[in-house]
Amino acid sequence: MAVDYIVIVVYLAGMLAMGWWGMRRARSKSEFLVAGRRLGPAMYSGTMAAIVLGGASTIGGVGLGYQYGLSGAWMVFTIGLGLLALSVFFSARIARLKVYTVSEMLDLRYGGRAGVISGVVMWAYTLMLAVTSTIAYATIFDVLFDINRTLAIVLGGSIVVAYSTLGGMWSITLTDMVQFVVKTIGVLLLLLPIAVVKAGGFSEMKAQLPTEYFDPLGIGGETIFTYVLIYTFGMLIGQDIWQRVFTARSDSTAKWGGTVAGTYCLAYALAGAVIGTAAKVLYPNLASADDAFATIVKDELPVGVRGLVLAAALAAVMSTSSGALIACATVANNDIWSRLRGVVRPGGDEHDEVKGNRTFILVMGLAVIGTAIALNDVVEALTVAYNLLVGGLLVPILGGLLWKRGTAQGALAAVAVGGVAVIGLMATYGILANEPVYYGLLASLAAYLVVSLATPATDAAVLAAWRERLAGRAPEPVSERVPAPQ
Repeated sequence: MAVDYIVIVVYLAGMLAMGWWGMRRARSKSEFLVAGRRLGPAMYSGTMAAIVLGGASTIGGVGLGYQYGLSGAWMVFTIGLGLLALSVFFSARIARLKVYTVSEMLDLRYGGRAGVISGVVMWAYTLMLAVTSTIAYATIFDVLFDINRTLAIVLGGSIVVAYSTLGGMWSITLTDMVQFVVKTIGVLLLLLPIAVVKAGGFSEMKAQLPTEYFDPLGIGGETIFTYVLIYTFGMLIGQDIWQRVFTARSDSTAKWGGTVAGTYCLAYALAGAVIGTAAKVLYPNLASADDAFATIVKDELPVGVRGLVLAAALAAVMSTSSGALIACATVANNDIWSRLRGVVRPGGDEHDEVKGNRTFILVMGLAVIGTAIALNDVVEALTVAYNLLVGGLLVPILGGLLWKRGTAQGALAAVAVGGVAVIGLMATYGILANEPVYYGLLASLAAYLVVSLATPATDAAVLAAWRERLAGRAPEPVSERVPAPQ
């Protein structure tokens, strides 16, 4: 394992070095939070694919393939579909808004102060996304170094917190590009063909497994529909995803770069399912489907290659973890803390802005590590977060983009009714049930339509300013300008 250890240590050292390098570039709020809105197509595509394909997509995607066969691709496939929909239909408009958070978009569109309420919901989602990604370090480091769960979480989490705190989005962008390359080589170019060959090829896999393992809909229509609601729609409104859209240097970069990343996700989904199906042939009696990835890597890959593939898994987890962490800190600082304090600094010191956001990343990072150590059932925690996100925020966000009659009161009602409905239904049906997100979303939509139609239309001046921002014709936001010399 010595060669494998060297590969991993070099990879981790490289992540920290890029964090240090990124610190030298992140000298303004725009640079720190959205990489100066300067990413070109190649970097944008790679980093966008990196953030959406995390530990759940890699380790979990292989596990679903082990359990259901080729139809296990549907979870990651719906993530790719969501990214494609976001890129084709909404990303150009989102990029032109020149905001930092989803809640800022809601304030611009409705002319109200819904930022704190929507910010709390988005903060809970991004926090739990970061926590569940951080917990995944335990699985990988257990295979690598045979260390206990707590130490693995602290080790992996500390590296991510370190490079994210140092350079913000610039550090995360640089590390994500490396992680994208490592994932592509490790999972698609190495693990996929080796797993299929070790399993005897597709003909042997078909001979060894039941026919439902090769049924594209074998996982069940209701499960696929739920994946669409949670993951496809979740991609449309998540702060972690939007914050990457904000990094694009142009409308076309956001649209076409995101389309490339979404297409890559579809291929990654199928690869994970095939690897899991091959693992089922090789190890038919694993105690847990989620052990399939680590088992096939540990037992079937040659020295050196094994280290690279484990680095790929680590890259998948780190990219999602760091993206969720900076999103969580951005929402906590800009949408919750600053608003509660009533802090408005239109001509504020950019250095102070960077220092404040850097502090929030560090604090949120420590909270994520602590929560990850204390938490056991990550599936339930992530389900709660996604249900609240989709049930509470999907309707007011998409409604604001698509329906000019929507009002601030309607948006607030949708967030409140959808959120309360989801929580109540989870208490009634169970956290992992499908009904909470189904009925919570319907309740949010009904509240949005009824209250918006029953209240005065949004002020014409607010809508006019909103249209100017959407068209990219509004003046450059103050936070994007270089401060004048004192």
